Amino acid sequence: MSTIVALSTPRGRGALAVVRLSGPLAINIATQMAGLGDIEPRRAKLTKLTKEDQIIDEAILTCFLAPHSLTGEDVVEISCHGSPAVVRQIVDRMLELGAVLAGPGEFTLRALSNGKINLAQAEAIRDLISAQTDAAVKQAARQMNGELSNILNPFKEKLVDVIVLLESALEFVEDDLPLPRVSEIEDTLASVVAGVEKLSTSFSAGRLLQDGVRVTIAGRPNVGKSSLFNSLVAHERAIVTEIPGTTRDTLSEAIDLGGIPVILTDTAGVRQTTDGIETLGIERTHRAMSDADLVLVVIDGADDLGPADRDLLSQTAESRRLIVMNKSDLPSFRDVNGCLGEARTINVSALTGEGLDDLRTAMLETLNSAGVEDQGLLITNVRHYDLLCRTRQEIELAQVAFRDRHSEELVLVPLHNALKYLGQITGETTTEDILSEIFATFCIGK
Repeated sequence: MSTIVALSTPRGRGALAVVRLSGPLAINIATQMAGLGDIEPRRAKLTKLTKEDQIIDEAILTCFLAPHSLTGEDVVEISCHGSPAVVRQIVDRMLELGAVLAGPGEFTLRALSNGKINLAQAEAIRDLISAQTDAAVKQAARQMNGELSNILNPFKEKLVDVIVLLESALEFVEDDLPLPRVSEIEDTLASVVAGVEKLSTSFSAGRLLQDGVRVTIAGRPNVGKSSLFNSLVAHERAIVTEIPGTTRDTLSEAIDLGGIPVILTDTAGVRQTTDGIETLGIERTHRAMSDADLVLVVIDGADDLGPADRDLLSQTAESRRLIVMNKSDLPSFRDVNGCLGEARTINVSALTGEGLDDLRTAMLETLNSAGVEDQGLLITNVRHYDLLCRTRQEIELAQVAFRDRHSEELVLVPLHNALKYLGQITGETTTEDILSEIFATFCIGK
């Protein structure tokens, strides 16, 4: 097994950087660089790192002996000054002494290989690093601490119990299973299906939490869409003028809305036009509306409701939406709340900020009604969701075969498949190709 090295902190200039070594030569390489005869495990030591009697840096060195380390191997972490030149010299010296550069996620992969974590926990580490909101951090931390594995273990145990019963029945083919056993198997499979289905249905909320909720601002020209967009993102991101049709293209910005990542998109005003460029912008507006998880339909509350407004209200009638009556600061503003059917209406002034807190609250309530609110552990990984769906399908096939009193072999095949799919979530039955694909998405040094 080679000894790997990588910078574990972000590249670039900083106050400190952490270089990590893992493998059989880790302690030897570190002691050579530090000129030490021995290093006491789990105790930070301030020392000078040298190359050919030239001091590279004064750094803090900490070692962790196998198997009590991040990777299960001997690990050394060096906290040095964050100059890219210093880091480069330290890593180059380690390479000269026998280390090799780590690949993406190779430290975590070694932790997986050495039984320190399972695959679901490894993926949660990646998700935790890339988390953009408090809610995403919470979900990643729950999975990293093994909560998903703990939920799946009873499902696997129940499947194993049923498989053992059916395998035993094969040895006594002349006897039918007693009715209590039949009922027990049926109840067990039904409970596993219900549990797996409940877990998999949380992916609709988990996906939004992981990928971000898409919120599109739409309306006819000059109703204040770009002003509202700027107010929600809290800086002048979009150009705002009094000229109708200023926005010709979609413009997106990521914001944190109560712990939920939101991709907010400003769009071109919807109206009849012969301008070719504006027409292309309006086409993109319609695409953004169709892709959105929530549409904010902006209407000028200080003007009469026009044909373009009515068309847009009609087009979004089946969408998850909020009606935003803008320009509440003007004397001519009219509150039409309750006059637009059952659609929820929020009065705001993008200019003064009046009503924006009410709008954010309404957005959160609408998104939470779609399942984004914290409801326990959520499935945020599409690979996990796919495997859970396959698991449910295989168990349902086994249920049908068992109910129709087919031979035990025909019932066992889908049950073994279901057990294999559950094992792939935590890495017990995952192929090398899948592992390579997963860890290619990790950053180097983790």
